[in-house]
Amino acid sequence: MFIGRKKELEQLKEFKKRKVAGIIVCSGRRRIGKSTLIEHFGETTRFLEFYGLAPREQITNKDQLDHFGELLGLKFNLPSMKFDNWNQALSTLAELTSKGRVIIFLDEISWMAGKDKDFAAKLKGVWDTKFKKNPELILVLCGSVSSWIEENILQDKGFMGRISLTINLEEMPLYDANQFWGKRLVSPYEKFKLLCVTGGVPRYLEEINPDQTAEENLKRMCFSKGGILVEEFEKIFNDIFSSRTDDYKKIIKLLTHGSVQQQELCHALEISPTGGFSKMLLALQQCGFISRDYVWNGNKKRSKIYQYRLKDNYLRFFLNYIEPKKNLIDQGLYQHLHLEELPEWEMMMGLQFENLVLNNLEALQRILHISPASILSASPYFQRKTKRTESCQIDLLIQTKYTLYICEIKFRKQITSTVMTDVKEKIKKLKIPKTMSVRPVLIYEGTLASTITSEHFFSHIIPFEKLLEDQ
Repeated sequence: MFIGRKKELEQLKEFKKRKVAGIIVCSGRRRIGKSTLIEHFGETTRFLEFYGLAPREQITNKDQLDHFGELLGLKFNLPSMKFDNWNQALSTLAELTSKGRVIIFLDEISWMAGKDKDFAAKLKGVWDTKFKKNPELILVLCGSVSSWIEENILQDKGFMGRISLTINLEEMPLYDANQFWGKRLVSPYEKFKLLCVTGGVPRYLEEINPDQTAEENLKRMCFSKGGILVEEFEKIFNDIFSSRTDDYKKIIKLLTHGSVQQQELCHALEISPTGGFSKMLLALQQCGFISRDYVWNGNKKRSKIYQYRLKDNYLRFFLNYIEPKKNLIDQGLYQHLHLEELPEWEMMMGLQFENLVLNNLEALQRILHISPASILSASPYFQRKTKRTESCQIDLLIQTKYTLYICEIKFRKQITSTVMTDVKEKIKKLKIPKTMSVRPVLIYEGTLASTITSEHFFSHIIPFEKLLEDQ
């Protein structure tokens, strides 16, 4: 069953109405559902899918060409084809699809092109001279190595003006993720525990067994030998970053306990802030693993101050709880684990919950009845202690023209009235223009003390389950 992606499917449906050939680029982190989306889009049309071979030691361009030739033969009921180069291979495909409505899907294109630095230029040449002569042809380019697509397709001068639609697939919103439980009467807290680990990544959500408890699902997926989330980290990092996996992993590890500025990352890694390091951070952003959050500065211009945040919940959970115990998991010694006995469980779930909310700002904006056009900034906020200001950290600060929404994101089994005191202290530390209203917001999972609602301090009190609803 295909779930969600209504906005993207509507974009693709409109694209299909064109009377000229077009190129679509689809990118996003591994397991985010790119291939599934494009395959669903192509269900009622002649659909030809070709995929690159995953990286491995000693793989060659000839291996990729032979694989492409084998797939081409299978698609057209022909013997496997042999090609000397990508000009030949792509030209043959273009000749075989020169008439009629057809969607050509080149999946994991960065793997396909990995051993030929001129692949993109050759593809561009065959597009200009052959593919685009069929007005009913749609070419879809897709890959998990988003940095390769960005550099070689989206930012390449050769493809300038040739890309008609770009889709960067993000995690599913929580109200779509909620559909993976079907009509089972599962409590919001059960769903909370699972979604704090999987985020809105469809491939992980597919592994949920709605008839099992959150504990049973997480033990099977995360703490059993061969569990999908036990083995997943090395697979996705090796496939994307290959020989530089360890370098990227060091950056990710430094973000597991909170957001960090670039200079702090460099200091911790004992390196200089070079262009090469910035490029690595950009690659992690383009893969959907980290986010660069700009800090509100009290005016309409975007601040130059920002922090990097590990936005991928699975990566944080893996590095904190699975990787350190992987040997014991492989020995079968963690199958009877009680999750809430894990060290700093409540604090870690609090961080995971913050990420869920920050990755679902669109739903939150609708709950708060904020017009998208009125939002000037929406991100976590921090200020350092100086002679004039005290240190302050806010989970989420949303600024509109006349209002600041100070959002506290809280997970506790019992949430006491001290949450109001904490938010009041944070507001005192901010320099707020007199023309602006301040609206405190509490987004929570747990049981609230009665005084939190009776004192009417918060303008909005939003339980986690509200985010699971289609607004």
